[in-house]
Amino acid sequence: MNLKSKRRSMSPQRFLAFGFLGAIIVGTMLLLLPLSTTTPITLIDALFTATSATTVTGLVVLDTGSVFTIFGQTVIMILMKIGGLGLMAFAILIVLALGKKIGLRERILVQESLNQTSLGGMVRLVKILLIFAFSIELFATLLLAMHWVPEYGWSFGLFTSLFHAISAFNNAGFSLWSEGLNAYVGDPVVNIIITFLFITGGIGFTVLYDIVTTKTFRRLSLHTKLMLVGTLILNVVAMLVIFALEYTNPETLAVLTSSEKLWASYFQAVSPRTAGFNTIDIGSMTPASITFMMGLMFIGAGSASTGSGIKLTTFIIIILAVYSYLIGRKETVIFERTIETKIVIRALSIVAISLFAVFLSIFLLSITESAPYLAIVFEAFSAFGTVGLSMGITDELSVIGKQVIIVLMIIGRVGPVSLAFALAKNEPSNIRYPKGDVFTG
Repeated sequence: MNLKSKRRSMSPQRFLAFGFLGAIIVGTMLLLLPLSTTTPITLIDALFTATSATTVTGLVVLDTGSVFTIFGQTVIMILMKIGGLGLMAFAILIVLALGKKIGLRERILVQESLNQTSLGGMVRLVKILLIFAFSIELFATLLLAMHWVPEYGWSFGLFTSLFHAISAFNNAGFSLWSEGLNAYVGDPVVNIIITFLFITGGIGFTVLYDIVTTKTFRRLSLHTKLMLVGTLILNVVAMLVIFALEYTNPETLAVLTSSEKLWASYFQAVSPRTAGFNTIDIGSMTPASITFMMGLMFIGAGSASTGSGIKLTTFIIIILAVYSYLIGRKETVIFERTIETKIVIRALSIVAISLFAVFLSIFLLSITESAPYLAIVFEAFSAFGTVGLSMGITDELSVIGKQVIIVLMIIGRVGPVSLAFALAKNEPSNIRYPKGDVFTG
């Protein structure tokens, strides 16, 4: 079997998984070039950085602003774009630029990468997606430049505005400042622009497309309704919880003014759902806040978005299914719509595989690392959710620990179920067995 026939027989999930690995390898080689860094770096650190950028995580073992040159930082920006918008979206962009025709296989791959149920309008959706993404990043860059150019000058002001706009919209969490955005904890402009970018990128491209093309809330798809309502409720609840838990903490909110407390609570409430930016020291937060944020990181953003995690809709479906079981309802219903059993089973599978991946990683890191246990658990949840928040142990990880986090970041971005399908056989089984009873609970 030649290479071309092998590529045709490869499942969409496997093709996308190996595509991500290919982008990571190329990124690693580019970051190892002498013109990418101010000082030589190791292979594992280059691989970790490339993986973190491609999976739009934001965990760093090297200071992005001082270790990497403009060329290296540009490579990181490109990897963030590829990882955020998806490999197939960029592939379609290149094909269209060359004047080539988009074939059926390419449309299927786009459908899989954007988590769509229909092949119709795939190319049009990708075009709109790319135009929207580049436009909003450019607009945000201009707004940030108006704020940062007077402070840092034209050269660094423009570049850092572009870097943070791309990083925020793609939910990557990379920053050119070692302390993140701590210096702007009470700055309304930075808080509003950065959070708008990663909330917009994390809500999902199909949701944004549905909002633009649909005039009323009633006509929106069920997925869009769940994302909008769920995002609003979760963000408001998270802000109130963070505000209450950290209000008297002298190392976080207690030393801030009233307005800064509100901005910091808001920012840190919406950031854990895969954004990875911080305006307060994560390692100084209370154990209760850290635990709560781990839950937010595990839930993650929306499907077909720049974020990861199990996805908000998966979490909502599980809650609805449990509620339906408790009240004795045979079907899972929301907004006068029934959610199919196969979707509920898929949601359960995603949660089960995700929990196993995180648990196994925590177990391995507990063996290889000497860091505090809570910091290890937080690091694992952050890597799986491709969030990028850390309690300060990332650069202290052992070589094996870095490898564990690299694998977990890839699983989190590609998706646990998609990765399982990619590694499994493609042939479905036609064998059926008699039913049996098993006692549970």
